[in-house]
Formats: sequence, structure tokens, C-alpha cells
Amino acid sequence: MTVPSFDDSVVVRAAGAEVIGRTPTTIRLLADSVATGGALSTVQASLATGANGAAPHHHAGSAELFYVLDGSAQLLSGEQVVTANRGDLVVVPPGMTHAFAAAPGRDAEILIVIAPGVERFEYFRHLERIAYRKVPRESLLEVQDLYDTWFERSQAWDAARAT
Repeated sequence: MTVPSFDDSVVVRAAGAEVIGRTPTTIRLLADSVATGGALSTVQASLATGANGAAPHHHAGSAELFYVLDGSAQLLSGEQVVTANRGDLVVVPPGMTHAFAAAPGRDAEILIVIAPGVERFEYFRHLERIAYRKVPRESLLEVQDLYDTWFERSQAWDAARAT
């Protein structure tokens, strides 16, 4: 097993964290893998009532942890759609399809940790450029390998989000 190596504690002050996006979905960039010696990457997602977070995808080399700080979230884990409420934790293993969104009619604040870490900050900045129509949505397909984010279709997710 490879032990991550970084020289000092990582401290991120709320006022100093970069925020990507705009309502209904914002992402607070907390710690990227470069800061943690590859141990993890972490962000906080703020989703307004019923807002979508991430479309179905998987990470080949990392697990992803979702901890609901407040509100209620829908999470796809494989073919199962789970509603997670404040204080609930869902961990998705590497290779498993997953997605997240605020539950219908609810807001959600979610702490998201990917371990081992992959560079995520530039990924979220790329998503912001798509949202502002600075680059086409299809450009995500060109960076799937770079960010270990492989998009998939999920009938279970589509059905859950259609209600």
C-alpha cells in the first residue's frame, strides 16, 4: 500500500475556499489531491430545492464518500437510489456508478470526499465553463481519463429523478 505524503496539516478557512457555480448548484473547493499528497480530494456541494448535482458516472481508481451535512439528498449507488438525510453517510466503491442531487422538494448540503484523491478542482472549473457556455458539454468526454470520471447512463437514476 502506498502511504500518501504531505508535509503539514491542510487547513482551509471557509472565507478562503473557492466557490464554483451559482444557485441552484454550487461547489466549495476544500482540498485537492495535490494538497493532501494524493490521500483525498474534498468539496462541499450546496444544492437548492431538487437541484441536480452530478450525472451518473464512476471512478475507476477511487471510492467516493457522501456525508449529508443538512437537508436531504438522492444518491445513486449502483442500481439503488438512496435518499440520505442530515447525518447520513454513503460510500461508493471504485468502479460503481453513482450520482447525486437534492431530494425532490428539499435542499441539500453534502460533504464529498474522493479517496485516493484525484485532481478535482480543475474538473469543477471545467464544469463551470460548461455552465457558462464557454466550452461545449461534449468537452467532458475528452477529460474523462484525466479526472477519472467516466459518464454512464442509469435507468434507475432517470426514473428516480423523473418523479
